[in-house]
Amino acid sequence: MVAGTKGYEKAVEEFAEVSFKLDFATINREFLAFLPPTPSRVLDAGSGVGQNSAAFEELGYDVVAVEPLHEFLSKAKDFYQEKNITWLGDSLPYLKKVNVDDGMFSFVLLDGVWHHLNPEERQICIARISSLLSVGGVCAISLRSGPAGVGTHIFPTSCIELFEYADTFGFDVVYHIENQPSVMPNKVGVFWAKVALMKKDESLRPSTKN
Repeated sequence: MVAGTKGYEKAVEEFAEVSFKLDFATINREFLAFLPPTPSRVLDAGSGVGQNSAAFEELGYDVVAVEPLHEFLSKAKDFYQEKNITWLGDSLPYLKKVNVDDGMFSFVLLDGVWHHLNPEERQICIARISSLLSVGGVCAISLRSGPAGVGTHIFPTSCIELFEYADTFGFDVVYHIENQPSVMPNKVGVFWAKVALMKKDESLRPSTKN
Protein backbone atom coordinates (compact mmCIF):
# COMPACT_ATOMS: atom_id res chain seq x y z
CA MET A 1 0.00 0.00 0.00
CA VAL A 2 1.18 3.51 -0.86
CA ALA A 3 1.53 5.42 2.42
CA GLY A 4 -0.56 8.35 1.25
CA THR A 5 -3.62 6.14 0.76
CA LYS A 6 -3.78 5.00 4.40
CA GLY A 7 -7.27 5.35 5.78
CA TYR A 8 -9.08 5.58 2.47
CA GLU A 9 -9.38 1.80 2.15
CA LYS A 10 -11.71 1.86 5.17
CA ALA A 11 -14.19 4.27 3.59
CA VAL A 12 -14.22 3.49 -0.12
CA GLU A 13 -17.99 3.49 -0.57
CA GLU A 14 -18.56 6.67 1.44
CA PHE A 15 -15.71 8.50 -0.31
CA ALA A 16 -16.94 7.43 -3.74
CA GLU A 17 -20.52 8.47 -3.04
CA VAL A 18 -19.46 11.98 -2.05
CA SER A 19 -16.88 12.34 -4.83
CA PHE A 20 -19.23 11.32 -7.63
CA LYS A 21 -21.53 14.19 -6.64
CA LEU A 22 -18.85 16.90 -6.70
CA ASP A 23 -19.21 19.59 -9.35
CA PHE A 24 -15.99 20.01 -11.32
CA ALA A 25 -16.49 23.71 -12.06
CA THR A 26 -17.14 24.48 -8.39
CA ILE A 27 -14.27 22.47 -6.92
CA ASN A 28 -11.79 23.71 -9.53
CA ARG A 29 -13.18 27.18 -10.20
CA GLU A 30 -9.83 28.87 -9.50
CA PHE A 31 -8.12 26.77 -12.16
CA LEU A 32 -10.60 27.00 -15.02
CA ALA A 33 -8.86 30.03 -16.54
CA PHE A 34 -5.67 27.99 -16.91
CA LEU A 35 -7.14 25.07 -18.83
CA PRO A 36 -5.42 24.62 -22.22
CA PRO A 37 -7.11 24.37 -25.61
CA THR A 38 -8.63 21.00 -26.43
CA PRO A 39 -7.59 18.30 -27.21
CA SER A 40 -4.46 18.88 -25.12
CA ARG A 41 -3.09 16.14 -22.87
CA VAL A 42 -4.15 16.40 -19.22
CA LEU A 43 -2.79 14.44 -16.26
CA ASP A 44 -4.96 13.91 -13.19
CA ALA A 45 -2.43 12.71 -10.61
CA GLY A 46 -4.12 11.20 -7.58
CA SER A 47 -7.45 10.92 -9.38
CA GLY A 48 -9.40 9.16 -6.63
CA VAL A 49 -12.60 7.74 -8.08
CA GLY A 50 -12.15 9.71 -11.29
CA GLN A 51 -14.68 12.54 -11.18
CA ASN A 52 -12.19 15.19 -12.31
CA SER A 53 -10.79 12.93 -15.02
CA ALA A 54 -14.28 12.33 -16.37
CA ALA A 55 -14.97 16.06 -16.44
CA PHE A 56 -11.75 16.69 -18.35
CA GLU A 57 -12.71 14.01 -20.87
CA GLU A 58 -16.14 15.56 -21.33
CA LEU A 59 -14.47 18.90 -22.07
CA GLY A 60 -12.52 17.25 -24.89
CA TYR A 61 -9.11 16.57 -23.37
CA ASP A 62 -6.84 13.55 -23.80
CA VAL A 63 -6.82 12.37 -20.18
CA VAL A 64 -4.41 10.21 -18.21
CA ALA A 65 -5.62 9.41 -14.69
CA VAL A 66 -3.25 8.10 -12.03
CA GLU A 67 -4.48 6.53 -8.78
CA PRO A 68 -2.57 4.28 -6.37
CA LEU A 69 -5.50 2.80 -4.42
CA HIS A 70 -6.85 -0.22 -6.27
CA GLU A 71 -10.34 0.17 -4.83
CA PHE A 72 -10.64 3.75 -6.07
CA LEU A 73 -9.27 2.88 -9.49
CA SER A 74 -11.76 0.03 -9.83
CA LYS A 75 -14.61 2.34 -8.88
CA ALA A 76 -13.47 4.90 -11.44
CA LYS A 77 -13.14 2.39 -14.26
CA ASP A 78 -16.57 0.95 -13.52
CA PHE A 79 -18.44 4.23 -13.03
CA TYR A 80 -16.84 5.93 -16.02
CA GLN A 81 -16.41 2.90 -18.26
CA GLU A 82 -17.78 4.76 -21.28
CA LYS A 83 -15.20 7.51 -20.98
CA ASN A 84 -12.07 7.51 -23.12
CA ILE A 85 -9.57 7.81 -20.26
CA THR A 86 -6.20 6.13 -19.74
CA TRP A 87 -6.33 4.73 -16.20
CA LEU A 88 -3.02 3.95 -14.50
CA GLY A 89 -2.34 2.27 -11.18
CA ASP A 90 0.57 4.49 -10.23
CA SER A 91 1.50 7.02 -7.57
CA LEU A 92 3.19 10.27 -6.71
CA PRO A 93 5.88 11.39 -6.45
CA TYR A 94 7.59 9.25 -9.11
CA LEU A 95 4.75 8.58 -11.59
CA LYS A 96 6.79 5.72 -13.02
CA LYS A 97 4.11 4.56 -15.46
CA VAL A 98 3.46 8.00 -16.91
CA ASN A 99 5.28 8.84 -20.13
CA VAL A 100 5.23 11.44 -22.87
CA ASP A 101 5.36 9.04 -25.82
CA ASP A 102 2.08 10.56 -27.03
CA GLY A 103 3.21 14.11 -26.32
CA MET A 104 3.94 16.36 -23.38
CA PHE A 105 1.15 17.30 -21.01
CA SER A 106 -0.35 20.79 -21.09
CA PHE A 107 -2.08 20.59 -17.71
CA VAL A 108 -1.53 18.59 -14.53
CA LEU A 109 -4.01 18.52 -11.65
CA LEU A 110 -3.01 17.59 -8.10
CA ASP A 111 -6.33 17.79 -6.28
CA GLY A 112 -6.27 16.95 -2.59
CA VAL A 113 -3.07 14.92 -2.63
CA TRP A 114 -0.29 17.37 -1.71
CA HIS A 115 -0.80 16.97 2.05
CA HIS A 116 -0.17 13.22 1.72
CA LEU A 117 3.41 13.83 0.53
CA ASN A 118 6.30 14.63 2.85
CA PRO A 119 8.70 17.49 1.95
CA GLU A 120 11.21 15.23 0.20
CA GLU A 121 8.45 13.60 -1.85
CA ARG A 122 7.08 17.02 -2.76
CA GLN A 123 10.38 18.09 -4.27
CA ILE A 124 10.57 14.87 -6.27
CA CYS A 125 6.97 15.38 -7.36
CA ILE A 126 7.51 18.91 -8.71
CA ALA A 127 10.69 17.84 -10.49
CA ARG A 128 8.85 14.93 -12.11
CA ILE A 129 5.93 17.07 -13.19
CA SER A 130 8.34 19.60 -14.68
CA SER A 131 9.70 16.80 -16.87
CA LEU A 132 6.19 15.95 -18.10
CA LEU A 133 4.83 19.44 -18.80
CA SER A 134 5.32 21.38 -22.00
CA VAL A 135 6.61 24.96 -21.83
CA GLY A 136 3.69 27.15 -20.82
CA GLY A 137 1.89 24.17 -19.34
CA VAL A 138 0.23 24.54 -15.95
CA CYS A 139 0.31 22.42 -12.82
CA ALA A 140 -2.68 23.18 -10.58
CA ILE A 141 -2.32 22.16 -6.94
CA SER A 142 -4.73 22.28 -4.02
CA LEU A 143 -3.10 22.36 -0.59
CA ARG A 144 -5.12 21.15 2.39
CA SER A 145 -4.61 22.41 5.93
CA GLY A 146 -6.37 21.14 9.03
CA PRO A 147 -7.12 17.92 10.91
CA ALA A 148 -6.92 14.58 9.12
CA GLY A 149 -9.98 13.35 7.32
CA VAL A 150 -10.42 9.90 5.83
CA GLY A 151 -6.78 9.90 4.75
CA THR A 152 -4.62 9.68 7.86
CA HIS A 153 -1.10 9.96 6.38
CA ILE A 154 -0.76 13.75 6.25
CA PHE A 155 1.84 16.50 6.58
CA PRO A 156 1.53 20.28 7.10
CA THR A 157 1.33 22.30 3.89
CA SER A 158 2.78 25.70 3.04
CA CYS A 159 2.56 27.83 -0.07
CA ILE A 160 5.99 29.26 0.69
CA GLU A 161 7.45 25.75 0.64
CA LEU A 162 5.77 25.02 -2.68
CA PHE A 163 6.99 28.31 -4.18
CA GLU A 164 10.57 27.32 -3.36
CA TYR A 165 10.20 24.02 -5.19
CA ALA A 166 8.55 25.80 -8.11
CA ASP A 167 11.47 28.18 -8.49
CA THR A 168 13.99 25.34 -8.25
CA PHE A 169 12.34 23.22 -10.92
CA GLY A 170 11.48 25.80 -13.56
CA PHE A 171 8.03 27.16 -12.72
CA ASP A 172 6.49 30.58 -12.31
CA VAL A 173 3.70 31.00 -9.77
CA VAL A 174 0.87 32.46 -11.85
CA TYR A 175 -1.94 32.19 -9.30
CA HIS A 176 -2.41 31.52 -5.63
CA ILE A 177 -5.08 32.02 -3.02
CA GLU A 178 -5.07 30.85 0.59
CA ASN A 179 -7.39 30.15 3.53
CA GLN A 180 -10.38 29.03 1.50
CA PRO A 181 -12.98 27.09 3.53
CA SER A 182 -13.82 23.58 2.44
CA VAL A 183 -16.87 23.21 0.21
CA MET A 184 -17.41 19.75 1.68
CA PRO A 185 -19.84 19.34 4.60
CA ASN A 186 -18.61 18.65 8.14
CA LYS A 187 -15.06 19.87 7.50
CA VAL A 188 -14.60 22.17 10.47
CA GLY A 189 -11.09 23.59 10.62
CA VAL A 190 -10.19 22.50 7.09
CA PHE A 191 -8.92 25.19 4.72
CA TRP A 192 -7.47 25.09 1.24
CA ALA A 193 -4.93 27.01 -0.77
CA LYS A 194 -4.96 26.88 -4.56
CA VAL A 195 -1.77 27.36 -6.57
CA ALA A 196 -1.14 27.37 -10.32
CA LEU A 197 2.42 26.91 -11.58
CA MET A 198 3.42 27.58 -15.19
CA LYS A 199 6.39 25.82 -16.79
CA LYS A 200 9.04 28.32 -17.81
CA ASP A 201 10.97 28.29 -21.06
CA GLU A 202 14.43 27.54 -19.69
CA SER A 203 16.00 28.45 -23.04
CA LEU A 204 15.18 32.08 -22.27
CA ARG A 205 17.06 32.06 -18.97
CA PRO A 206 20.10 34.40 -19.13
CA SER A 207 23.40 32.58 -19.52
CA THR A 208 25.81 32.68 -16.58
CA LYS A 209 28.80 32.05 -18.82
CA ASN A 210 31.31 34.83 -19.48
